[in-house]
Amino acid sequence: MEKDLVEFIAKALVDDPNGVAVNVIEGEKSTILELKVSDDDIGKVIGKHGRIAKAIRTILSAAATKKDKRVVLEILD
Repeated sequence: MEKDLVEFIAKALVDDPNGVAVNVIEGEKSTILELKVSDDDIGKVIGKHGRIAKAIRTILSAAATKKDKRVVLEILD
C-alpha cells in the first residue's frame, strides 16, 4: 500500500511519470522505500529546502501508523 501511495504522489509531481520507480525493502519492524526518478525531476520531488519530501514522509508515516510499522523514504539520485 505504501509503495502505491509514494508512486502515485511522485508521478503526479514529475514531468516524466515513466521514470518513477519505487523499490521496497522489508524488515521486521520497518520498511524502506527507495524512490528513483529521472534526473530532471529530482528537484520536483525534493522541493525547496526539502519541503515536498518532508510532506511525502509525513503522509507515509500517517499511513504506516495504522499498521504499527515504521516506513522510511529514501530518494535516490
